[in-house]
Order: sequence, then structure tokens, then C-alpha cells
Amino acid sequence: MRLFVAVELPDDIKDRLSHLCAGLRGAKWSDPEQMHLTLHFIGDVDGVTAHDLALALSQVRAPQFDVALAGLGDFTTRGRVSTLWVGVRANPDLAALHARIESAVRRVGIPPEPRKFHPHVTLARFATGRGDPTPALGRYLAEHEPFSTAPFTAEEFTLFSSVLGSEGATHIPETAYPLQLPPRPPSAGEGRGEGG
Repeated sequence: MRLFVAVELPDDIKDRLSHLCAGLRGAKWSDPEQMHLTLHFIGDVDGVTAHDLALALSQVRAPQFDVALAGLGDFTTRGRVSTLWVGVRANPDLAALHARIESAVRRVGIPPEPRKFHPHVTLARFATGRGDPTPALGRYLAEHEPFSTAPFTAEEFTLFSSVLGSEGATHIPETAYPLQLPPRPPSAGEGRGEGG
């Protein structure tokens, strides 16, 4: 079972992202309906570990928070562009949630990710052997920057399974875990005794 933990994106954000998915030769675009904000990639695990992980994630407590996407960039593998992504504005609540999830993952014996957490939404991947996408990518980034979205509220995070097929991966939500509402500020007069 191939698993990862992510925040799902609202439909209006997916619609904005869908307009970025064109105009770059050699790109294998992500399906906008499958786009998500990855919090932790787990990889392949057996059924027992998957069960233990789901239980550990159910014990994660963190507040709801706002997320805004901003900026475009790329990852390189062995000196070659491999992934095009949309970034996320710096957010301490998101970083704290990632740390809590990583702690839960470690408790069930899954090693931490070797890479530093870099929150992003994958727009496209580039296959090796199809030419260097760097020149075209420079033009694409110049055309689409600056890119940003209005904030949306992350109300939950989700454990997904990923099934690889001929058309790429299909992501299936397995379990959603609610984030807590922030405490309500007291209204005027609340908590006071009755005057007399």
C-alpha cells in the first residue's frame, strides 16, 4: 500500500491551478482534481503498518489554519529539472502540523523523509530522455509569475493511498482527520458575574 498525508485543495484553488497546466512542452501535467498539498510521503507499507499509522494520525492535535499558494519553482534531480511546482506562503501552523505528523509517523517505525519539508503543490513532472526543459521553463515562469491565490482554511488533513496506473497515479482518500477550531474569543460581558 503506497501512502502519503496531505491537505486537500478547494475546488476554486484547483480551478486556478488548472489554468497553469498548459504551454510547456515535455511536461506531464498533474490532473487538477488530484492536486494536493503533501505533508508527508510515506511510501509502500504493509497492512499492519498502515493500520498503526492511521491510529497514530488520529491522535494528532493541531488547529485549523489558513493556507495561501504563491510563487512557482522547480526541483532538479541529478542536475536536471524534474518537477514544476506552486509554492506555499510561509506558515508556522503548517510547519507545526508537519512536525506533529512526522512524529506520529516515526512512532510506528517509518523513517523520516530525508529531504527538508518544502510545502508545494506539484503541477508537472518531466521525464528523462525528452530533452532539457530548462529553456522552455524559463519562458513559462516569466509568463506566469507572479502567481498567488487567496487564502483558504485547512480544516482537516487526509491519509491517501496512491495507485499507479498507465496514466499515472490515482490518489484515493483513506481517512480524513479534523483540525481543531481556534478558541472563540469571549464576547463582551462574558465571564462577568451579574451586577447588583
